Amino acid sequence: MERATVIWAAGAAAHAVLFSGVALHLFRHRRRADSTLLWLGLTWTVPLAGAVLYAMFGVDRVPKVRWKRGLARKAGLRHAREGAAGEVLPEAYWRGMGGHTAAAEGAWARELDRILGLLSDGVPLMGGNLVEPLCGGDEAFPMMLEAIAGAKRQVHLQSFIIGNDRTGREFLDALAAKAAEGVAVRVLYDRFGSSAALWGGLFRRYRGVKGMELAGWTQANLFRKQLQFNLRNHRKTLVVDGRVGFTGGVNLSDESRSGPGREPIRDYHFRVRGPVVQQLQYGFLRDWHVMTGAPAEGLLTAENFPRPERAGEDRARVALSGPSSSVNRAADLFFAAVCAARKRVRVVTPYFLPTDDLVRALRLAALRGVSVELTLPARANHGYVTWAGRALWEDLLEAGVRIWARRAPFIHAKAMTVDGELSVVGSANWDLRSLQSNFETCLAVYGGRFASGLQRLMGEERAMSDEVRLELFKKRPLRERYLENVCGLLGPLL
Repeated sequence: MERATVIWAAGAAAHAVLFSGVALHLFRHRRRADSTLLWLGLTWTVPLAGAVLYAMFGVDRVPKVRWKRGLARKAGLRHAREGAAGEVLPEAYWRGMGGHTAAAEGAWARELDRILGLLSDGVPLMGGNLVEPLCGGDEAFPMMLEAIAGAKRQVHLQSFIIGNDRTGREFLDALAAKAAEGVAVRVLYDRFGSSAALWGGLFRRYRGVKGMELAGWTQANLFRKQLQFNLRNHRKTLVVDGRVGFTGGVNLSDESRSGPGREPIRDYHFRVRGPVVQQLQYGFLRDWHVMTGAPAEGLLTAENFPRPERAGEDRARVALSGPSSSVNRAADLFFAAVCAARKRVRVVTPYFLPTDDLVRALRLAALRGVSVELTLPARANHGYVTWAGRALWEDLLEAGVRIWARRAPFIHAKAMTVDGELSVVGSANWDLRSLQSNFETCLAVYGGRFASGLQRLMGEERAMSDEVRLELFKKRPLRERYLENVCGLLGPLL
């Protein structure tokens, strides 16, 4: 009896210590009250397992000390000298990207861009770019493989998903071939998103290729005292020779391209040429440095950042978002753009579970007369996200927001246009995971040329969609309301 009492007391003490530890960590960082209460409740009511789950999935910040081990700080580049290929470039160069900074046109765009500039960690708006939309892997993959085939110096590839399939092998084979020619190749994949290729042995086949480096992104590393399975690198970027880049939402897997008896998911990717490519290059190299510890002085070189050349008239900037800061740049970028809208906001996203602030911004924009239009999948590939997002539809519809439910195939595209002047594309969804837990890349582009082309693509989604009418939506079955509200309660944990 005494032994049982001792064991019970020890267990209770351990439970109290673990609960206190979780509570202290939760209160150390400001976060949503509902999320905090849910984690406190789970940790208290499910001893030990609740604390383990919090450590694995509830921690949504990277330690600042580690993240601040950034390229510029570690290399001490303030006094570096710009010179021939191989020499370290000064901070002023890659901050100004070779003197191609630009200003947005018009008072409205300048005021909005001033905010975006503050949200983009000082990365400047660049002129002289050409950004071209590509629809799905059928359009993007041939251009990406062509760019890889033409590489002369280096290829940097980053993807959330590299499939253990024909597409994954095709890209890795193409990269291995370039490495054999003496081209420096770096591949960064997310270990969670690319788990099939990781555990299926695909990456092992290329480990011995000379000149080809592969690294898996993870924040779950006991040697670094981290157990954060919830933090994932969702970026999709390809940069070749520092002159041509690709970014967007297309993963490197068969589901993104047509095949026998298979219709690909609908997605957008973008080919980028001009000075802003160097911002994509910097984003990749920063992630590579953080995950591999590669010396910064070997990354910030003139070879990786060649003198940029003008390719078009698009003004653009890259905004890197992630849980390394108290500022959620993707969420703030979307919020600022919606609040600045005067005429029209159009959004296409596969997962719609935004923050309360974003929902309120959309409602208020509609109430003040802005045409707010959302195109969302009728059924997402994750059912619980579909139902959680639908819990928000009625409030939005009542405020005058128009919603279209896109029929199959599943739409994985991410795009936003504001007043036909600003476009935001990239890897970020309008859901809590992208806005709070994932590392994401957003590309903000100013100008009617690009916005018009993007809106044509978004119009194609509209043609394959059914508008959700408030009167009919209110008459949906009671069981659907239960599903929406139950899944909505899980929103802070998703």
